[in-house]
Amino acid sequence: MAEPPATAIHASALVKTYRMGDVEVQALRGVDFDLRAREVVVLLGPSGSGKSTLLNILGGLDVPTSGSLAYAGHDLSHPSEEQLTLYRRRYIGFIFQFYNLIPSLTALENVALVADIADHPMAPDDALRLVGLDARRDHYPSQMSGGEQQRVAIARAVVKKPEILLCDEPTGALDAATGRLVLDVLDRVNRELATSVAIVTHNAPIAQMADRVVTLADGRIASERANPRRMASGEISW
Repeated sequence: MAEPPATAIHASALVKTYRMGDVEVQALRGVDFDLRAREVVVLLGPSGSGKSTLLNILGGLDVPTSGSLAYAGHDLSHPSEEQLTLYRRRYIGFIFQFYNLIPSLTALENVALVADIADHPMAPDDALRLVGLDARRDHYPSQMSGGEQQRVAIARAVVKKPEILLCDEPTGALDAATGRLVLDVLDRVNRELATSVAIVTHNAPIAQMADRVVTLADGRIASERANPRRMASGEISW
């Protein structure tokens, strides 16, 4: 019998409270969550359920009000800014709904920016080849479609060979056909680079491509299930 995959990120009893004037808003209410090595997990839930807050804490963009967080056994519950910066730089790749490419740089130059600050990056051309855009290496963002720009953003995120890839609505600004191309790239990154991938989405059919589906509601984990089979992106319709 195969051993279960190791835990990459372990979070326990996460609470996140924001203050808006005299009002306290609880974005997370005691969330326990593990991201396992080499898995794809999809986080579902309505707006305000805590999905993006959880993703931001897992990636070191935010810190919990209380609770514990550990990466590969290393405690990140009360990190310094330097610890968070090193954590994000060495281990985490981010993909957002909007591509945030630098318009004055080519696809290759956008990817190379991250490669230049990574410890052991892949070649920028190899990262573009992984997402199927080596032929567009010298094109500027304005010369590319939305789906192509998102794939450049993925190449930029994976060029440093992160252990974890965190994706917040990566298909939210794309039509279904283009979105499936982006999902196919994320699946390929997971399988070929053994990268753990967490995807936040409102789009429930995307959950079919995951090993595991976690649903949040009102800042809590409402349900969790494993998919008996991961669907290929081309099989998913929405």
